[in-house]
Amino acid sequence: MSSAFESPSALVDEHKPFIPASEDPPELTLRAVVLGSLLGVVFGASSLYLFLKVGMTVSASIPVAVLAVTIFRGLSRAFGLRRATILENNVVQTAGSAGESIAFGVGATMPALMLLGYELDWTRVMIVSVLGSLLGILMMIPLRRAFIVKQHETLPYPEGTACAKVLIVGEQGGSNARTVFLGFGLGGIYKLMMQAMKLWPGEWDRALVGIKGYDKAVVALEPDPTLLGVGYIIGPRTASIMVGGGLLASLTLVPLIAFFGEGLTTVLPPGQSRISEMSPGQISGQYVRYIGAGAVAAGGILSMLNALPLILSALAGGFKAMKPADADGSNPATPRTDRDIPTSLVVLGTLGLVALIAASHLIPADPVGRVAGAVLIVVFGFLFVTVSSRITGLIGSSSNPISGMTIATLLLTCLIFVTLGWIGSEYRLIALSIAAIVCIASSNGGTTSQDLKTGFLVGATPWRQQVAILVGALLSAVVMGGTLIAMNDAYTTVSNQPADLPTVAAPAGLTETAEHDGETYKVWRLTAPIEGALPGVYLVDESDKPAWIIDPGIGGRLDHSSSGAPLKKFDPPQPRLFATIIDGIMSGDLPWSLVILGVMLAIVVQLTGVSSLAFAVGVYLPLSTTLPIFIGGLIRLLVDRIRKFTPEESETSPGTMMSTGLIAGGSLAGILIALLVVFEGLGRAIDFSGKSPDGGTEFLLPALGSFSVLAAALALVALLGRRADREPEPAKAD
Repeated sequence: MSSAFESPSALVDEHKPFIPASEDPPELTLRAVVLGSLLGVVFGASSLYLFLKVGMTVSASIPVAVLAVTIFRGLSRAFGLRRATILENNVVQTAGSAGESIAFGVGATMPALMLLGYELDWTRVMIVSVLGSLLGILMMIPLRRAFIVKQHETLPYPEGTACAKVLIVGEQGGSNARTVFLGFGLGGIYKLMMQAMKLWPGEWDRALVGIKGYDKAVVALEPDPTLLGVGYIIGPRTASIMVGGGLLASLTLVPLIAFFGEGLTTVLPPGQSRISEMSPGQISGQYVRYIGAGAVAAGGILSMLNALPLILSALAGGFKAMKPADADGSNPATPRTDRDIPTSLVVLGTLGLVALIAASHLIPADPVGRVAGAVLIVVFGFLFVTVSSRITGLIGSSSNPISGMTIATLLLTCLIFVTLGWIGSEYRLIALSIAAIVCIASSNGGTTSQDLKTGFLVGATPWRQQVAILVGALLSAVVMGGTLIAMNDAYTTVSNQPADLPTVAAPAGLTETAEHDGETYKVWRLTAPIEGALPGVYLVDESDKPAWIIDPGIGGRLDHSSSGAPLKKFDPPQPRLFATIIDGIMSGDLPWSLVILGVMLAIVVQLTGVSSLAFAVGVYLPLSTTLPIFIGGLIRLLVDRIRKFTPEESETSPGTMMSTGLIAGGSLAGILIALLVVFEGLGRAIDFSGKSPDGGTEFLLPALGSFSVLAAALALVALLGRRADREPEPAKAD
């Protein structure tokens, strides 16, 4: 292995990309940027809808790469156009991946505005989306050499590597292509059968009952092909550390809290009911999540400190390169595959974005407060873009705990505000705006690093990729605000039913007014429950009596319209959690002890020589997510030992190719399943749950049995498959 501090050019020379630096095929073409940007908007909108429905998104890089190869090949055959190069296909997936990462940040943070009593303003959402997405990309550019080049052998970027192999096999064909597309078909069909047709449950869980005081311990597994593939690609070491964190959370922390809280007769904050009445999932969500957030924050800081020499080296090299350059922003002496956007432009762009933040109404404070807010965004943004990029390098963007980094940003920001005595209502809005920009920057920074890893493997030109994702992110960010508001407005309820209205009068002195049904009312924004009134936005008549409730479509509490008809609202967990954190810190009710427990846990694990960041991610994520990753890692361990693969051989083995296909097929199926959420009628028509012949079971097939078949298929292909790059195909008879 080469030294981590060798020159970037030397490392680039050692690495042999699919397209060598000496070649320069078409790459940043208009058709590639346009197609990528349009796919980014489509995937961003569908990802936002999926997040608001179920609180999660699906990584778009691999599905967009598959679509790029398919669409360009179809256009070439239909109209006789030039066949797209692999680098053009890579530009499409780079520009298209931005929409999904922005969707997560917008959906996770912006609805909290309404929960804090503010309007969901389109201008604010758009500004936050644009500034956060562009800031994340610009902050990642100077880190490319540190993470992508110098740590090429230590940061696997499983999804970025999988995406590169999808692009390569789409270019090559042959045995590699057959293995990848076998996994692609199997993963896609499997996930559609599980989540669309619902032939077996999407999660298996068993409580360890029969042991007094330990009945809240639950073992769970999500039988997902993408998680199995990720586990195989990241390998047994990282997979084991992650599942270790998951086992600690589910089989130690949750039962421990349940054991000591069993006898409590009152509610223990931040819980919302007595511990004895809570399910394991509620204990995990209302207590362990704070421990996990503290661990992720500490693990991220420790990880950044460990990588600080590399980061400083990369930054120093970038600043040394601040000299007049060619029109494409490159130094002629630098290989094509190692040319970034010039550091001077990156610095100017970052400073310009920070100046816009400080000058805009995004931070409603005096000039000192605006500058302070902008400084916090730069500090936390760079910190968590770095952390996000490293986590993405370890486990991929799909499992990247961006919400944990957002929680850490909120905790630190609100703590600073409380220390300075900034506890007014406007500072809650400032804290949320800072966290939202950092959240989107972290999400997009991780996605950018994953895309650059894909480009590093296929032989892309970094500055062209960076331009592509800047364009794709800008377009997706502009559209995202309108999409979020349209979804909220579509499900917003205005009700005057007595059961929905407070039984107490509104406070005197309300000044805000609003028009409804031809009349003018005063607006009462209640952000915390009081006796006789639940949180909400109420329209108050002249006698201070609440006459209407305006219940938002996202995070609203009403399950019916004004006519009494059933109505489903969007209720993702993250915005409510963020609003709770802000209220808790500003009012002094946040459980700092739980956060500190997480910090100390990460420090202890790091002192033992184990990666605290991977372990902390395992604590934060549910065991159902880390357990299938662990199984994938075990399969790779078994295969590598039986076939005696070296690490280099294992990277191009049939099992890795098969896992790549499983990730691609499962991811693309996830997007199709999101459409079934929109077209609910079609979803119900193909739903087979509850349709067994005897009527005695909810699902036709068991989850563990179905997942075992998938795992066995991966193991068989990995054990019996032939490596196309090393073992020639049998000669065909004439």
